[in-house]
Amino acid sequence: MNYAAPLVAGVLLRRYKRFLADVRLADGREVVAHCPNTGSMRAVNVPGCRVWLSPSDDPRRKLAWTWELIELPRPEGGVDLASVHTGRANRIVEEALVAGTVEALAGAGTLKREARVEGARLDFRLDGDAGATTYVEVKQVTLREDDGHGYFPDAVSERGRKHLETLAALAAEGQRAVLLFCVAHEGIRSVAPAGHLDPAYAEALRRVAGEGVEVLARACRFMREDGRPVAVSLGEALPVELERRYR
Repeated sequence: MNYAAPLVAGVLLRRYKRFLADVRLADGREVVAHCPNTGSMRAVNVPGCRVWLSPSDDPRRKLAWTWELIELPRPEGGVDLASVHTGRANRIVEEALVAGTVEALAGAGTLKREARVEGARLDFRLDGDAGATTYVEVKQVTLREDDGHGYFPDAVSERGRKHLETLAALAAEGQRAVLLFCVAHEGIRSVAPAGHLDPAYAEALRRVAGEGVEVLARACRFMREDGRPVAVSLGEALPVELERRYR
């Protein structure tokens, strides 16, 4: 996924009212950016860190800036990029599905977004040439705890648990049901359920994985030119450690 316009760097001052963030640009201007993330943003809402904004000149928009990425310091030095824009995850995954680079999900003849099933909606329905159907729900992972591992969710997620139940019901009917973690944080190398934040979700994830729901995780690969992020794509498979507990 290429960013439509060159991203602009700034320093995060604060995030507030869920959808707003104050950012100081390199030229000293302070701007208000749209924050496209309704979650807690635990561990990625870090004032003082460098962030990257996408600009827009659309006169219909109330805010000309959108918060896309944040650079998070590593304990050993350097920084990791993480995407705060949860809406990008589906596009990144869709491009990979169409290109056939997610080996476990390759071979689909058609792809349908926003698939309605059993009163719910899942992100993708893949229909194979031989008639097989696969349902895929995508979740973006950015929570890296101080033990160095990635966890999902970053807060209690009733909606996420309902998606698990929908996937389990499809698997029970003989359909292929897949939960795909899109890991949008360069420092995360494995994913586990965040039982310390949402015990019900963690329990449900372990249960549905035993009931036929496939759980996959793929890293995001960020591309830079002269230090500026310019694109992001779905990269290598990462381990999902269902039994891992944080502390």
